[in-house]
Amino acid sequence: MKYLLLGASLRGLGDVANTVVSEGHDLVLFDQEATIEPPAGSGTVTVVEPPWSLGYLSGVDRVVTSPWFSAIRPPLSDAIDEGIDVVTEAGFGLEHLTIDYAAVTGTNGKTTVTEVATEMLSASGVRAIAAGNIGTPVSGLRDDDADVAVLELSSYQLLFMGAFKPKAAALLNIAQDHLDWHGSVEAYVAAKAAIFAGMDEDAVLAYNVDDPVVVEVVTSAPCLLVPCSGTSLPDGGNGVERGDIVIDGHRYATNTTDPSFRFDLVAAATVALVLGATPSGVASVLESFTQGAHRRQMIAVVDGVTFVDDSKATNPHATVAAAGAFTDVILLAGGQNKDLDLSILTDLPSVHTLIAFGEAGPQIASAASHEVIVAKTLADAVAIATGIATRGDTVLLAPGCASFDEFTSYAHRGDAFASLVRRLEAGTA
Repeated sequence: MKYLLLGASLRGLGDVANTVVSEGHDLVLFDQEATIEPPAGSGTVTVVEPPWSLGYLSGVDRVVTSPWFSAIRPPLSDAIDEGIDVVTEAGFGLEHLTIDYAAVTGTNGKTTVTEVATEMLSASGVRAIAAGNIGTPVSGLRDDDADVAVLELSSYQLLFMGAFKPKAAALLNIAQDHLDWHGSVEAYVAAKAAIFAGMDEDAVLAYNVDDPVVVEVVTSAPCLLVPCSGTSLPDGGNGVERGDIVIDGHRYATNTTDPSFRFDLVAAATVALVLGATPSGVASVLESFTQGAHRRQMIAVVDGVTFVDDSKATNPHATVAAAGAFTDVILLAGGQNKDLDLSILTDLPSVHTLIAFGEAGPQIASAASHEVIVAKTLADAVAIATGIATRGDTVLLAPGCASFDEFTSYAHRGDAFASLVRRLEAGTA
């Protein structure tokens, strides 16, 4: 059998290459940017150089792809057009894994739910590992690494997952994102829905009952559906009641009042209990929960103005949720657009001033029916916000866009914001 690896130097693909050659298959390696070191093995290994050529598909039986390659552009679109079997790195990895696993996807909240569910399992004495978009690449997992795995999976990975049968899954929300990769909203929604396509009637799907797109999508799910909410207790499901989180009839205390994070906790607990978590393990994590870095993280209060970093908000849906958690907001939004409709950022009830920065700044301003301040860089946006903020305001970095016009990642952008704020704090002191 002849395999082609797209993005052979990228995360997880090295594990795939080693497995392919160890099984005696022929292997073709392609990467757009990096130099590739061929693995040793019994099969024939060929490295092909960019630019991409359709001829590289000659004789190929299967393509294993990195999520960085878009389904609507060559080389991946060429493989699809040729009718060649395509599987993602994660899908390939699952073919070589026999332990039980849960899968988590959604436009926002995937990392939080994956991490929290893994913590709940570990607190219950279950050997659990987080993998996929965080932690270990799925293709790097081995059966003796853990008893169960919790996988964070993006729409890129889900589109070509192959034989995919999670014991439990969580579908958190669906809003416009990554249209530059999928090509349409319909294709993006279909990719998210693939999370339950291989599940059977014994598997459990936790879904967001407050998200109308999710509610419509799960009507075709063949598994047991558990409605989840961060604001109420849905019939037959899990949620929030009188300030407590309620899971399978058990009440748990939590220290967060943020509806988005409460929903994440509900979904995580629902999934973790299916994989073997105990009520006591769930309780210990719920009681000690704190949100991760760059997720509505308060950086400082300077002269009565609160500065909050939600650089992880890389799409408009996440920005709306972030802004709704505060009042009297000066919103810093912008960066690199992913072919999304940014007009939703311009009319948020809690936002009294919008500062649009970066590559998408002028686009955001042009979509608004009111005045928007345009800044060239994040540093400029922070300086402007500082000049106009008054006591009681919240200066919120929730960009609604990718970071790659000015920064290497959302974390880099959040760190830069925090550095600017702390410099301001030090100057004030």
